Amino acid sequence: MAWDFETEPEFQEQLDWIDEFVREEIEPLDLIFKHYNDFSDPNRARLVPPLQAEVKKRGLWGCHLGPELGGLGYGQVKLALMNEILGRSMMAPVVFGCQAPDSGNAEILAHYGTPEQKQRYLQPLLNNEIASCYSMTEPQGGSDPGVFTCKAERVGNEWVINGEKWFSSNARYASFLIVMAVTDPEARRSRRMSMFIVPRETPGIEIVRDVTAGFEKSGGHHAYIRYHDVRVPADHLLGQVGQGFAVAQVRLGGGRIHHAMRTVGKVKRTFDMMCQRAQSRTTQGELLSQKQMVQGMIADSWLDIEQFRLLVLRTAWKIDRSQDYKAVMGDISAVKALMPRVFHDVYARAIQIHGSIGVTNEMPFAAGLMESFHMGLADGPTEVHKVTLAKQVLGAYAGTDDIFPEYSIVRRREAAIQKFAGRLEREIGAL
Repeated sequence: MAWDFETEPEFQEQLDWIDEFVREEIEPLDLIFKHYNDFSDPNRARLVPPLQAEVKKRGLWGCHLGPELGGLGYGQVKLALMNEILGRSMMAPVVFGCQAPDSGNAEILAHYGTPEQKQRYLQPLLNNEIASCYSMTEPQGGSDPGVFTCKAERVGNEWVINGEKWFSSNARYASFLIVMAVTDPEARRSRRMSMFIVPRETPGIEIVRDVTAGFEKSGGHHAYIRYHDVRVPADHLLGQVGQGFAVAQVRLGGGRIHHAMRTVGKVKRTFDMMCQRAQSRTTQGELLSQKQMVQGMIADSWLDIEQFRLLVLRTAWKIDRSQDYKAVMGDISAVKALMPRVFHDVYARAIQIHGSIGVTNEMPFAAGLMESFHMGLADGPTEVHKVTLAKQVLGAYAGTDDIFPEYSIVRRREAAIQKFAGRLEREIGAL
């Protein structure tokens, strides 16, 4: 058995370069741009491609992709360590070619796309020449596919899509959308839906409004969409009819690990701010860092971050070892369930330590606190992941019909006496 908490020197050198590059060249861009995929902003063309060229020169572009798609095929541990750094900056993922939802959509196209689909949509997406949207959630049932009503019907050589979608992030910037729709309402739950590529210019796509999440600086990026008789060619189906649920799973497992490590990067940056503030601010004759209540908040935050980070990295390691996301479904659910709690608690403590300025938009903490609630909903509610984890854990245990459990002190004592009866020299007294 091999167990190591160190990174090999060659990859650590890459991580050191990424850390400096993100800090010096990319983090300042967060103060200039409103969204990483807004191609209409003329400054994007001036500032972003040169940085992307540096990443490509370093051989770090799209590292989540396999070599056949121009990536390095990094395993989950290496990707996790990279994303821990990229998570500090809104613009970093797009500079490194791994921004959401494009990275997940690229994985879907790579697995299920036809050669024609890959040429038209995947390659430009990988090159960050275009952006994409993942349109799954619906207003009446959130992310529960069991209540989806947006449907697609086969009419001749076309699919006709009708229905509504909610929180379709990135739609306003997208050149195409990947849409999940019901194709057989009578089939079992996992076979009811199919996935389609829908070019953005297709007639019948109505963005009712763009919704701004409470933690975003400005502008709505999450579309409420109505599809009115939206017609796409039959060959724009991804995978097979009824395979939509399976197609969707391709983008979730590894993506949650990357997302979690980006969260680690965010909260670690916030933790650094907390510590600097505690060592800088004086009240009632001493530094905040000398107050035991503040010391408690610093200690709790460090513990939360380190425990969560190790859980994520161990889960990434288990994925690399097994190459089977289903085998670590419980671990992935644990990561997802814990992420919003750590995010919330660290940001809440940061606000407390910073006082009045902590609640203003001159600091990132109030927006981060709101984003922590978003983390508890994205990719499925936290409660769903807790249920999944509990089922995985409980599956390893068996119940008993005995009135008194075998682990009771009385029954264990009786078993111990029987086990050693031939060797005991005197009567055992009461425990």
